[in-house]
Amino acid sequence: MKRKIALLGSTGSIGTQTLQVVEEHPDNFEVYCLTGYNNIELLAEQARKFKPDSVITANESKYEALKALLADCPDVKVYAGIEAVCEVVESSAIDTVVASMVGFAGLAPTIRAIKAGKRICLANKETLVVAGQLILSLAAQYHSEILPVDSEHSAIFQSLAGEAHSEISRIILTASGGPFRKMSADELANVTKADALKHPTWNMGAKITIDSATMMNKGFEMIEAKWLFGVEPEKIQIHIHPQSIIHSAVEFVDGAVIAQLGVPDMRLPIQYALSYPKRMSLSGKRLNLFEKPLEFFEPDMEKFRCLALAYDAIHKGGNMPCIMNAANEIVNRGFLEDRCSFPKIAETIEKTMQRVSFIANPTYDDYMATDREARVVAKEIMN
Repeated sequence: MKRKIALLGSTGSIGTQTLQVVEEHPDNFEVYCLTGYNNIELLAEQARKFKPDSVITANESKYEALKALLADCPDVKVYAGIEAVCEVVESSAIDTVVASMVGFAGLAPTIRAIKAGKRICLANKETLVVAGQLILSLAAQYHSEILPVDSEHSAIFQSLAGEAHSEISRIILTASGGPFRKMSADELANVTKADALKHPTWNMGAKITIDSATMMNKGFEMIEAKWLFGVEPEKIQIHIHPQSIIHSAVEFVDGAVIAQLGVPDMRLPIQYALSYPKRMSLSGKRLNLFEKPLEFFEPDMEKFRCLALAYDAIHKGGNMPCIMNAANEIVNRGFLEDRCSFPKIAETIEKTMQRVSFIANPTYDDYMATDREARVVAKEIMN
C-alpha cells in the first residue's frame, strides 16, 4: 500500500528533496497535502505536478494569491493558517507526516500529528530541542513512530539497527564545520551573511545554513540525539568531518564503532524514514572511498560559542533549550537582515538565557509563553 504523506514545508530544501523521492517511487508514496509559507509560486507548481488533495500556506496573507494561482486546479483544496496545518495532519487519509517546517512553528503541527498516531519523519530540529521530553512522552502515549530525517540522526538510527540490547558507550556526531572552521576569532568578527551562506558541503535553506556557520545547528543535533537515543550529552561527542562522508557513528561498550557512510545526499535519509524498515533503490552518485581522505577535528567551543551554549542549555534542562532556540531564531534572522553581527549572535543568545524566566518542569503552555518572552528579550538585547 502507498504511504499517504502530509509534507509540511514542501517548498524548503527537505521538502523539495522529499518530492524527488516521491517522484522516484510513485508506486510507494503519494502526496496528500503540501504546505508552505511565503513561496506560493513554488507551492502552486508542486500542487500542479503532484495533485494533492489540498495545499496550505501557513501565511494567511498569501491565501488569495495562492487560490488564484490554483484556480485552474479545482480538485485541489486551498487553505491558509497554522491551524489549517494542524488540522490536516489529523486526517484519517494520512499515515505519514514529514515535518520539515522551519523553527518553532513546527512544534504545534507535530504534536497534533503525534496525537493522531501518525508516523513522524522528523526534519524539524526545533521540535525536540524545545520540547523533547514532552514529545517523547506523547509519542509513547499515542503510539506514534518518530523517525529521524537529519542525515546525522538517520546515520545513528541505522547504526543501531539490530542492536536493541547493546549498551552505547558514546555517540560520534559528525559536523562539516561550516564555512568558518579555519577562521580565527578576529576574522569571524567581520564575516557577512554572504560569507555564512556559502556552505562547503550542503545546499540548505538560509536559516539552517546560518545555524551551521555558528555551529548552533550541531548543538541542536546534540540535543536531538539525547532525546532520540536516550544518551546523555556527556556521551555525545562532536567530530568536525569536512568531507561529510561519515554521517555519524555509535561506539558500544565493547569498543566496536558502527558508522553509516555515504555521499552527501539528503534524499537517502528522507527515503529511509519514509520506507523504513525496507530499503529501496535510489538514483544518484555512489560513494568512492578512493576519491579523498577522511579528516576529523575537535570543535573549538570558545570560537563557536553557540555549541557550548547548547550543552549549557540541555544540562540546565527545563525550558532553557526553548529560551535558547527562541533567541537563536531572532538573531539568526537579525544576521540575515544585517541587524546583528556574527559575534553578537552567541552574545545575544547567552544574555537571553540569563534573563528569561526559568521553569524546571514546563508544560506545553509554558513552552509557548517562554518562546514569546525569549523573543522579546532577545530583540531588546540585539537592538
